[in-house]
Amino acid sequence: MRQEQDFIGIKTIPPDAYWGVHTARAVENFPITGHTVAQMPELVRAFAFVKKAAAHANLQLGVIQATQAQAISQACDDLIAGQLHEQFVTDVIQGGAGTSTNMNANEVIANRALEHLGLPKGRYDVVHPNDHVNASQSTNDAYPTAVKIAAYFGIQSLLQSLACLRGAFEAKAAEFGPILKIGRTQLQDAVPMTLGQEFAAFASMIADDERRLRDSAFLMCEINMGGTAIGTGINAPVGYVDVVTPKLAELSGVPVKAAGNLIAATSDTGAFVDISGVLKRIATKLSKISNDLRLLSSGPQAGVCDIKLPARQAGSSIMPGKVNPVIPEVMNQVCFEVIGNDVAITMASEAGQLQLNAFEPLIAWALHKSLRHLAQACHTLQVHCVEGIVANHDLLGERIAASVTLVTALNPLIGYEKAASIAKAAIATGKPIADVAEDLGIMSRADMQKLLVAERLTQAGTLAAQA
Repeated sequence: MRQEQDFIGIKTIPPDAYWGVHTARAVENFPITGHTVAQMPELVRAFAFVKKAAAHANLQLGVIQATQAQAISQACDDLIAGQLHEQFVTDVIQGGAGTSTNMNANEVIANRALEHLGLPKGRYDVVHPNDHVNASQSTNDAYPTAVKIAAYFGIQSLLQSLACLRGAFEAKAAEFGPILKIGRTQLQDAVPMTLGQEFAAFASMIADDERRLRDSAFLMCEINMGGTAIGTGINAPVGYVDVVTPKLAELSGVPVKAAGNLIAATSDTGAFVDISGVLKRIATKLSKISNDLRLLSSGPQAGVCDIKLPARQAGSSIMPGKVNPVIPEVMNQVCFEVIGNDVAITMASEAGQLQLNAFEPLIAWALHKSLRHLAQACHTLQVHCVEGIVANHDLLGERIAASVTLVTALNPLIGYEKAASIAKAAIATGKPIADVAEDLGIMSRADMQKLLVAERLTQAGTLAAQA
């Protein structure tokens, strides 16, 4: 065991712990969720990039010595490579605007740096968590900068998952291209379309969200690094912002830039609200798509059953042979969570006061969950559902042949009133509309059949042009 001291008193630290007294107090103070910062690997990596960039800038500006900077950089590289993440033991929800997480990072990096120098943990006279690892920084610029970089990483992962899901829908759209079906509005039969068009629309909805998310990612690139406590840059050397920001961009691969007003950037969390709003939009649309997949596959005997989803597991402990749409259902639930997270982020942002927002830990955790869970859910929907969907060819063909919705396509040729009379008679008699049209003397059965083909029924303006 080793003992460490802060201005409150002395704490005993386990010998294998890379964290120290400040982290120990945070563990005691915030036993809230049972989730630790170690479960946010993007944030741990982001902190390592922030601290490494700071070490480079501090060395260049003469704040720390070369041996200290090199050891700190090596320790940060270990974190970037995925090592020692388990040492981030503070709860994700904490008071202090992220101070506990920043202290945790400072202590882990300092003690790992000491190991690289061949010294025991706790030799803070050589590498100190605050004086050296945290030099020229405050929690109030290091923490939000790390959160933004972590969010940027998470956005890239989500973009990849969305692109793969879109590709799966595009492949199904091509496969289902010639298959006619009944389009529906307000859950009622409406007009003909192809199953390919329906799935192409799903792909287009996702592509639109990809564009919005890609554009919004750059909101995470404006940082307040160098603003220190409230944005005035107190305790940072002259020129520090101009050195640390490009270095951070170089090391992390994130195109960060210094905010125009560091005081505003330190207190303003509007960018997080914005990106959360985009995630809410994505969640709303993915949930709608999942609702449609569940409806379209409902049955298999007494439902819509236009399509068949792949069977993933038994659907009931009492009803033999029942299979449920479990993959769209899990996507729905993730989307509900993301929408709830957006409310939490909005409230946390609104609650900020004066020169700092104290509630950024909640923002960071909620953003992490939204990004990570949406990415995982998209992958699950793609692999375990969309790629295995099959069309119910026979049933769709039977419905099209008997459907009165086909008369809508005749409006440009015969007018609404005659089309309505055909529909009414077809419903009353159960006869195909071609037979009814001929019986009513409106159009011969042969002429009707020539018009009612997929290419004409699903292309806007074709019949009108023929009229």
